[in-house]
Amino acid sequence: MALLTKEAEEKIIELLLAEGLADSNLVYSIKQEAEMSGKPVLADLIAHRLISDDMVAHATAVIIGVPYVELKNITIDQDILSRIPAEASSRVMAVPLGEKDGMLNVAMVDVTNVQATDYLSNLVNQPIRVWMSSERGVREMLEQYHGDFSGVKDAVKETGEEAAEEAANSNVKTIVQDSPISKALTTILSYAAKTKASDIHIEPLENSLIIRCRIDGVLRRIMDLPKTVAPALVSRIKILSNLKIDEHRIPQDGQFTVLVDDQEIDLRIAISPVTWGEQVVIRLLDKTGVSMEIEKMGMSGRALRDVLDGIKKPNGMILTSGPTGSGKSTTLYALIQKIKSEEINIVTLEDPVEYKMDGINQIQVNVDAGLTFASGLRSILRQDPDVVMVGEIRDSETASLAVQAALTGHLVFSTLHTNSAAGILPRLLDMGIEPFLLASTLNVVIGQRLVRRITEKREMYKSSEIETRGINEIVGDLLPKDKESVAEISKDLGYPGLPVKNDDFYMLARGMNSKETPGGYSGRAGLYETIVVDEDIQKQIISHATANEIMRLAKSKGTVTMRQDGILKVLSGITSLEEVNRVASDLS
Repeated sequence: MALLTKEAEEKIIELLLAEGLADSNLVYSIKQEAEMSGKPVLADLIAHRLISDDMVAHATAVIIGVPYVELKNITIDQDILSRIPAEASSRVMAVPLGEKDGMLNVAMVDVTNVQATDYLSNLVNQPIRVWMSSERGVREMLEQYHGDFSGVKDAVKETGEEAAEEAANSNVKTIVQDSPISKALTTILSYAAKTKASDIHIEPLENSLIIRCRIDGVLRRIMDLPKTVAPALVSRIKILSNLKIDEHRIPQDGQFTVLVDDQEIDLRIAISPVTWGEQVVIRLLDKTGVSMEIEKMGMSGRALRDVLDGIKKPNGMILTSGPTGSGKSTTLYALIQKIKSEEINIVTLEDPVEYKMDGINQIQVNVDAGLTFASGLRSILRQDPDVVMVGEIRDSETASLAVQAALTGHLVFSTLHTNSAAGILPRLLDMGIEPFLLASTLNVVIGQRLVRRITEKREMYKSSEIETRGINEIVGDLLPKDKESVAEISKDLGYPGLPVKNDDFYMLARGMNSKETPGGYSGRAGLYETIVVDEDIQKQIISHATANEIMRLAKSKGTVTMRQDGILKVLSGITSLEEVNRVASDLS
């Protein structure tokens, strides 16, 4: 926010009130507090969320007499961004918007800073026209710099249109290790690894090639490349993955390993023909960046106790469910880590083997060679295992074998694709498993999702009336009713220092947006719900109860649902309401 005189602040407040953008009584109350504390009034109004940073910036622009630009949801071309180096943009809080009439349009936070304006004009060797924007808006634009991709830009320049086409159609040996395209791919992979991206998407459009990375579960567009680079880049990936370079009509899957900062990262490659060429999705599997401790992954309280009790039993099934990318396999690895010992034989059957673990016999599914989940599981059961992990139950044959394994004295771990823990039970019945067999083999079922964690750099704010009402509707019955019960209930639920139920507001956390923590998030945590299959749940299974009926019974027995777990994590400052609503809005 630009440095403003007290007179300018008063004018801005008058303008906001005149436009009906702020409540006069609340503004007057905050003004009195600010005058007593000596703080800027506008800063206090923003902190109390009575007005937004964008509203203040817009009002300031009107009073000062400069044009205003709302930067939300605007994407700036990389060529335009390169007019002002990222370091200079961050230092003076300004981003280039484009050129018109021989002038470079620049959005700035402090348009009254003449020295910064002169510095930028000299830097670009061109007159500039300043536009005012909010600090939040400029910071979001700064994220579009997305690090240093000079290696990719150099590759594009060196490769050129003719070279790219030639590389795609010529002998494999023309794309050598130190070629520009190899350097470009290395730069992209290094960026993804350093930002802890889980996937890279290389997607051809009609006239360009876009690169996106999935960071903390959210896809972010990191760069656009000329379409002419696409054939050479895809060919290089195929070579490294031992795929057919001249096959463009059918999907291909492969893998290879890269070394980034002395850490090996396994890459899984999926290439598919699409309308404008070939799409490449690269999954990064970095064992060093994943916690194998179930507690650090976000499981706590009742859910943690249920699962730990379930894995102590000598036989039975522990199943986890959720959509693709919800961390199901990682949960199973963490649970196996809990029980791993030299005294028991643990065998896994996976597709793919995502994390290599010492002391465990891991088998990779190979459908082309006839090694499926079903055939592999038959083989495993002849190897005298104590614990069996099946990466996924996809069909009735695998489900039946898993149940038989649990019945014959084995502890079986596996995953299914359902929306909730309760959804596992009718799903297995649909696969043809007899209800009485299912009831007698299941120990515990787990439902899960992943949310982004709020970064350590944060600010606190009071929940709005709507937010407060929503929190009370979801977890009001779980929260302590008085201060005396806080310690006991917090320990039971696994979240220290939970607030007493309040009808007015709760103090919530909001992460500080930065280049290192986009959106104010860093890392992820799991939302979990568990159902212990006791005698009452067994009766429900045998009577073919629906998922909703089973969940209602489980909740009456103390199960905390994924959505409730999410709200408890919000109240504990682990994640935000926006995140919980993003991943669990479809859950009860």
